[in-house]
Amino acid sequence: MRTDKQERFIESYCLTGNAAKAAEMAGYSKKGLKQMGHMLKQQFEREIEDRMKKMIQDAVPAALTQISRLSTGAESENVRLSAAKDILDRAGLKPTEKIQQEVAHVETASTDELKRELEALLGTSKPEEIPDLVN
Repeated sequence: MRTDKQERFIESYCLTGNAAKAAEMAGYSKKGLKQMGHMLKQQFEREIEDRMKKMIQDAVPAALTQISRLSTGAESENVRLSAAKDILDRAGLKPTEKIQQEVAHVETASTDELKRELEALLGTSKPEEIPDLVN
């Protein structure tokens, strides 16, 4: 069970991100605020993490609304395009990334060169010992 001061600390820390400032805002003694803030931050680490996740989740609808407004109402064409891309990306419709494919030496080597390389890898110089797949 948390005290009112501890609750205020958790709330203040989530708003400021500063443990000493949050301890002061919660009403703890001004003497040793850094130490008290550090101790409280560690003690309520899980609660702080949960509260911050909740705060972020609560902010999502407003953020999406803002992005949607920008996609249709921004004066800058670049801002509208960026917002539209962001919406599509969040919907799982991200454009495919360009993949540069390099031609391996195998595709440009002659059959004889490949056979010699295979012979070296297999440790044989007799063509009849090379697997049929290459012949």
